[in-house]
Amino acid sequence: MKIQKELLDILACPQCKGDVRLNEETGLICDACGLTYEIRDGIPVMLIDEATHAD
Repeated sequence: MKIQKELLDILACPQCKGDVRLNEETGLICDACGLTYEIRDGIPVMLIDEATHAD
């Protein structure tokens, strides 16, 4: 999974507006609310309904 640093810098969790960090195996993780957003074909899927809880 590769995502541009510029994009990562402006992305925020749609649920809590917290910062997200990249986990190469699972996607974008929000530590504030514990959600993980999948990255499909290099595009982050930032939909709350499709997010999973981080382990």
